[in-house]
Amino acid sequence: MNLRVIGLATVVVFTALLPLAASAGPAGGPSVGPMARYGADTPRAAPTVTLQEPENGDAAAVERCGPALTSRDGIEAQTCVLSENGDTWGRTYYRNASGGELRSVLSLMGPGGRTVQSHCAVEDGDEPGSCETPRERTVGKPARYWAVAEFAGSADGTGPLLLRSGSNSAAPSAS
Repeated sequence: MNLRVIGLATVVVFTALLPLAASAGPAGGPSVGPMARYGADTPRAAPTVTLQEPENGDAAAVERCGPALTSRDGIEAQTCVLSENGDTWGRTYYRNASGGELRSVLSLMGPGGRTVQSHCAVEDGDEPGSCETPRERTVGKPARYWAVAEFAGSADGTGPLLLRSGSNSAAPSAS
């Protein structure tokens, strides 16, 4: 009987630890996103934070990016929230090797339900491109902003959603 209890306990422990081991992801290795072709070795699962000291002495520029994503249709994208000198805006970097022109909608969302959108034509080709929202005065903390880019499968935006890329920079809310 003790052997059965030990066996059952072992199964329960392994069942509880398996999701933790699976969530750890691969150990190291280069990224496979739009910036990887240019030597950027950004981890795919962790947001990137880049601080830049401007030359004019103003406040530092901050760029918070989500992971670089690739769809099976040949679209690569990485979406970021940028803040500088009291302004905040969204930007998505992309590459479209899908074989046709696409439509992208980039949304910047902030505190109090504030949303700004940009519609961008995404030309076919292996050249990288970018799309930005207009700059808005920052309300509250810049970390409370996040951006999402959606790429649709036709130039008029009526095709299927092919890729959604986010900045993953929303600040956790206090409970």
